[in-house]
Amino acid sequence: MPATVLEARALLLDMDGTLVNSDAVVERCWHRWALAQGLDPVAALKVVHGRQGYATMAALLPDRPMEQNYAENRIMLAEETADTDGVVPIGGAPAFMASLTGLPHALVTSADEALAQARMTAAALPMPETRVTAEMVGASKPDPEGFLKGAAELGFAPADCIVFEDSEAGIAAGRAAGMRVVGVGPRAAVLSPDAHVEDLTQLRVEAGTDGSIRLHVDAG
Repeated sequence: MPATVLEARALLLDMDGTLVNSDAVVERCWHRWALAQGLDPVAALKVVHGRQGYATMAALLPDRPMEQNYAENRIMLAEETADTDGVVPIGGAPAFMASLTGLPHALVTSADEALAQARMTAAALPMPETRVTAEMVGASKPDPEGFLKGAAELGFAPADCIVFEDSEAGIAAGRAAGMRVVGVGPRAAVLSPDAHVEDLTQLRVEAGTDGSIRLHVDAG
């Protein structure tokens, strides 16, 4: 099957599930939290991916005061930051990140700065100079704020950006921002992104002479 070619001016990259496989840590931490709340851990994990922790807690326990969610989210972030066992790069991530050197790109993640640094370091991936972390936004994905801020930081219009995401909340955020979305991994496959790859080995980045980025997506 021939590759799909998408053209952009800038790329906005989610971290967990897109560049870094941190599922083992996420599942350990949120399994403990769900049990402590008397919730079904399997059902809870279906809500976790892509959102900031307080937003996940609010979705699972809608009657609980947000102040409690914010407080427990700070504890959760500290636990996740300290636990990097099993954090590895998504297939193809090292070569993909290397291919972005000198091209406009940003990390847009629901992790805070400390957690993002810990996981990118554990996965031995370079940290993008431009990034939008949890501290920099007032609303969690699926709100588009993070992606819109990332585009603005890079100096490009939303329509000129392509988002890379793995989760339902993240893909919804990219769409709400008016951006095209490349879905990465199994969670994204059923969410009808503009293009889908199993991992980042199916992507090739080419810099255009006019400053554009040509993204070759091999559907396999």
